[in-house]
Amino acid sequence: MVVGGGGREHAIIKKLKESKEISELYALPGNGGIASDAVCVDIAAVDIDSIVDFAVRNKIDYAVVAPDDPLVLGAVDALGKKGIPCFGPDSKAAIIEGSKVFSKNLMKKYSIPTARYEVFSDMEKALEHLDTAPVPTVIKADGLALGKGVIIAETRDDAKSAVRSMMEERVFGKSGENIVIEEFLTGPEVSVLAFTDGETVVPMVSSMDHKRAYDNDEGPNTGGMGTVAPNPYYTKDVAERCMREIFLPTVRAMKAEGREFRGCLYFGLMITPDGPKVIEYNCRFGDPETQVVLPLLESDLFTVMRAVTDGRLSECEVKFKDRSACCVVMASKGYPVKYEKGYKIEIPEEISDNVFIAGAKLEDGSLVTSGGRVLGATAVADTLEEAVRGAYEFVGRIKFENAFYRGDIGKRALAAKE
Repeated sequence: MVVGGGGREHAIIKKLKESKEISELYALPGNGGIASDAVCVDIAAVDIDSIVDFAVRNKIDYAVVAPDDPLVLGAVDALGKKGIPCFGPDSKAAIIEGSKVFSKNLMKKYSIPTARYEVFSDMEKALEHLDTAPVPTVIKADGLALGKGVIIAETRDDAKSAVRSMMEERVFGKSGENIVIEEFLTGPEVSVLAFTDGETVVPMVSSMDHKRAYDNDEGPNTGGMGTVAPNPYYTKDVAERCMREIFLPTVRAMKAEGREFRGCLYFGLMITPDGPKVIEYNCRFGDPETQVVLPLLESDLFTVMRAVTDGRLSECEVKFKDRSACCVVMASKGYPVKYEKGYKIEIPEEISDNVFIAGAKLEDGSLVTSGGRVLGATAVADTLEEAVRGAYEFVGRIKFENAFYRGDIGKRALAAKE
């Protein structure tokens, strides 16, 4: 059973389907596109009691909890109490994403490189701090905010209005009761997802996300408009340094705090002039990074996941193809602000294996748009250039009204390679 219902979950399910050991796959709640690869059950990802009840009644042998909310709410703990093994951290470990304040303090305590920061629970003190803080500056809501709780403020006025929106207007609800104000770092960004069983860390292929809505990294922040893998900025030297200074120290720090992390730990990194630093941690697979990373995985995902759950990751071979991947997200026009839904989606049968559905439902047997990010089209090829070209070829063959996507996914990565 896979808990969740977006493009990331579709990528996980497609990969799990390749395992010879799995005979039945359920998605809770899944979506209209996932329905062609798993049995979708209309239970919300945050409805922990119903998820546990379903798992027990249907004798589920193994569960993958993919999104951040149910992990932070303790889905893995609740399933574990019923003897159901899970992939994903328990709530004590999921706090690494659930609280920015916790993760920043963890990095400070264990000397893990990150941006300098201050924590505030009093709005007036935060505003006072901004009178002298260097700009640009970064304002972060402490709790989960659908990946949108981070604001990069170019001016002091922007910074102050960001603080007010979080702490006074409560745009992110309780998540904004405490905030982090931190130094603005410069350099290329890299996403690295890693399998870990609390001892061993096995990084997956690096990737590069494209967060802004429009070409040339303009417009509002989104959940991600596309990704490429591997990330050309993540060289062998950088990878070795990250393992030594960031990955292993983080996993050991969590263990020392009595919060052993088992699952997928996501490292959002910035390669600064002083070396790699952590921008953020996530307690799960990234979206849409998963849509380029898992298609490059050669090993059986189910075997790797069970090794993580059982604490045997050091005995498990995790292999990735020496190829490149590109995912272009097709969204509804107006995303991430306001958009219309309910448009029919046409995907040619021969490319459906390369498409991960995020925001779509079935209506009278047809797939129709039901979200901001509708789908991701992923191509795998020998070179990054071919993968980018392939992904855009797929996009050109997929049709729905009001479709919108960036035209420059992979452009920065290709320039870096040159």
